[in-house]
Amino acid sequence: MRNYKIDILRGISILLVLIHHFNIPYKLHDSFLGVQIFGESLSTLIARNGNYGVTMFFVISGFLITQHTLQRHSSLAEIDLKNFYIRRIARIMPCLVLLVAMVTLLGSFGLKPFINQAPNDIEVSYALTVFSAFTFWMNMLIIENGWVNYALGVLWSLSVEEVFYLAFPLLCLLLGRSQKGFILLLFAVIAYAPYFRSLHFAEESGAYLYHYFSSFDGIAIGCLTALFVQNFKGILPNKNFIIVIVSVLMIALYLYAPIKVVSTWSISIFALLSAILIACFAQTPQAQVHSILSKSMVWIGQRSYEMYLFHLIILGLFKVIYFPKETLPVEKLMLLPVYFILVFILSWAIEKYYSTPLNIKIRQRFIRSHR
Repeated sequence: MRNYKIDILRGISILLVLIHHFNIPYKLHDSFLGVQIFGESLSTLIARNGNYGVTMFFVISGFLITQHTLQRHSSLAEIDLKNFYIRRIARIMPCLVLLVAMVTLLGSFGLKPFINQAPNDIEVSYALTVFSAFTFWMNMLIIENGWVNYALGVLWSLSVEEVFYLAFPLLCLLLGRSQKGFILLLFAVIAYAPYFRSLHFAEESGAYLYHYFSSFDGIAIGCLTALFVQNFKGILPNKNFIIVIVSVLMIALYLYAPIKVVSTWSISIFALLSAILIACFAQTPQAQVHSILSKSMVWIGQRSYEMYLFHLIILGLFKVIYFPKETLPVEKLMLLPVYFILVFILSWAIEKYYSTPLNIKIRQRFIRSHR
């Protein structure tokens, strides 16, 4: 049963990423959104920490993958290796192939956002960039060489998730029989991540954000949350009060300081707070949404993967037409809603006519059981 509240959380996550990436080239501090609050412009407070949206995505991924595995099988150790990988391939690969094809096509016209650059004065071939995309180490390529391809850079987080997807069923087979070993491993990953981020604190390479070990704690916390929800059958007391308090704490942490300054501990805390929300939402998975705002957020959340992968296509085309340094404040404000609308339309079309039909066909063709 689909949990629409988690879809809303997905919707919030992708909106944070979208506004963050828009504000990088088209800084809004010189518009009316630049009004000063607590010594910072409102636009900066809203947009600077969009990476927390990716943190939420990691927690949600860990939770849903673990929860679905537990629902399909009597234990983690009973996971069907082949079917698991086919489901992940069916969901991930069609959009990944389409993104690379679109970037390759646009790059063939010499459009700068879609061809490789050398931000650290290191030339990286486009073939190697595409190879890293399909072998899930785009994050390491970025850490070593900088943001070599603007439109493909978003694949850093997909690299993190894909390595998790590759390892997860193997770990389930090895450690899932009693769950104790699996849980101990998750705690070890969670404990190591802040230490790893401290080793790379504020580095220009971005290793404190993009490396596998910088991000795995969010996924591990999501996995633990699913195990908690399965084993804790009672309803959490004062659930609505907990949701309000946790939401306020997440907003406060989001606004508190640039993620670069506090990443050592803040990413883990933000992931933990996200997990508490998810645990509360999991208590009533059958809950429906009624308001227009909630329905809109569910719609956005259900297409968040497509939005995440393809929004830099729209933004890259904007950068070709509206050179950021020459774009007036009023033009930025006009571009912002157009950007969101075009991302929504493109993602809707890809989801409806491409990714979902292919996802269904691949599963029907290759999965033995539809439990």
